Amino acid sequence: MTTKFDSSIVEMLQEKYGKQKVSTLLAYLDLVLVRNEHINLTAVRDRNEALVKHVLDSLAITDLPEYEEAKKIIDVGTGAGFPGALLAIVSPEKEFTLLDSTLKRLRVIDEFANTLNITNLKTVHARAEEISGKPEYSGNFDICVSRAVANLEKLSGWCLPFVRKGGSFIAYKGENYEEELQQASKALKKNKAHLSYVESYKNVPEDISGHVLLVISK
Repeated sequence: MTTKFDSSIVEMLQEKYGKQKVSTLLAYLDLVLVRNEHINLTAVRDRNEALVKHVLDSLAITDLPEYEEAKKIIDVGTGAGFPGALLAIVSPEKEFTLLDSTLKRLRVIDEFANTLNITNLKTVHARAEEISGKPEYSGNFDICVSRAVANLEKLSGWCLPFVRKGGSFIAYKGENYEEELQQASKALKKNKAHLSYVESYKNVPEDISGHVLLVISK
């Protein structure tokens, strides 16, 4: 890891989240990139590209009022812990459940969380559609988040059952989100949910400037 992180981005993050949290964020990202040489965790291998595409992208949600008010959050299809593990680092007051169907990735997250003393997350090995109806999960979360997992129609069916009435499903999406919204209209209606608003990313590098957060209320 000879490439230094972009100092302007690091300073921006430090101003917002504090030096200690940012230090942990960067340590987590480096652990992912090192382990990525042995197990496929991400297609991104450059440190600064990962800083933008994983860290900045994952943390885009933290300014939303729904996120600020939430106490229990589930990340469906967490992969290498993006966004769930990174959100857990910057929001130690919240509880995070990181769900994925690939056990080896969850074991890596558990290992990294233990190494970095991230105590407010737990991992669950399962498919969303298999456990969303169970009492301990159904309607039990203030927010469900999902990033780069599937189209919105599928995601709505998988994610909304986890959300309590009055809670939100927040999907990280790219520039083609309008087409996905049209296709997902029946799934949203079936789950008694509707699009509340679309939040565009602000003051971010070109790599993720077209990204949006779809805030879907239940």
